[in-house]
Amino acid sequence: MAAHITSPNEPFPRPDHISQATTSHRQGNFVISSRKLPISKAGPIDAMEHSLGIPVPEMIFGDNIVAIEHRPTGWKIEFNAYGALDAVDKTDKNMLQVAYAKSWSASREQTSAGIKDVVKPYDWSYSTTYKGTVSTSPSSSSSSTTSSTPLAPPPPPPTAAATPNTTGSENASKDTTTEGNNKKLDFTPTDKPIPIELLKRRDPILFFDEVMLYESELDDNGISVLSVKVRVHEQRMLLLARLFMRLDNVVARIRDTRVYVDFAAEEVTREYTAKESGIEDVKRKLLMTGLVPDAVTVALRDANKIAELLPTVEQTLESVSLKS
Repeated sequence: MAAHITSPNEPFPRPDHISQATTSHRQGNFVISSRKLPISKAGPIDAMEHSLGIPVPEMIFGDNIVAIEHRPTGWKIEFNAYGALDAVDKTDKNMLQVAYAKSWSASREQTSAGIKDVVKPYDWSYSTTYKGTVSTSPSSSSSSTTSSTPLAPPPPPPTAAATPNTTGSENASKDTTTEGNNKKLDFTPTDKPIPIELLKRRDPILFFDEVMLYESELDDNGISVLSVKVRVHEQRMLLLARLFMRLDNVVARIRDTRVYVDFAAEEVTREYTAKESGIEDVKRKLLMTGLVPDAVTVALRDANKIAELLPTVEQTLESVSLKS
């Protein structure tokens, strides 16, 4: 039975909620875990906003997590809302939104209000470049059980005395890595791509989940949503963290982080791809596929359809070998 919550600041989640909401699967030397809990409450949201130095999206799932851990080394990559929002530009150095100010104002009846929103001193579209939080802890037990201890919640934001982080743009293209990480276990550039053909095989799916991290309707002017999907097969697995951002009449963005694991080789490959185009160009391409105008409007809400039409503006490929 769900717990009765009486106050927006009441501590949540409790340990029993964490345990019930966390699912783990062990495959070889790797443990894949996911956790889904309700939208964060007012108290945790306030603390997160103070720590980040920016307002958070309307729907923030601060306790949700997807993680991949290599038990022998303690190496782990984790995706959570706090890390993702910390990678949002929190300065005025990224002028992309300002460059679109003219288009934005032309599409709004209240031009001055539109321009005011566009030049906020942070990327209010929440277009994160988050590639996951990588950490290394002491080696875990090599037990052959099929699940691990439920993940703890993300680290609590710093106290009120802490200084908000304002360097998001400077580290935008980097993943978050804990201090003291073993350099031998860092991602390094590679030219070996993720084997898409192997992933297309109809191998049995041993574990699957989809976890929402945050969503914003951009003041009713579009959508920005970050979610993570993971599927595990006997010999390999794939994680996809996707940001889909659409600003009505202005721009569409897809930012994908794919994490591929070869269980036998104990090798992890990470591919980051950023795609972007103006909305009018996307509409034109959709019409060229034979869609009628009403169907184009529907298609603009489908990240999978949009991703096929957007040109790639940035891509990186890196890997780490964890086999001893």
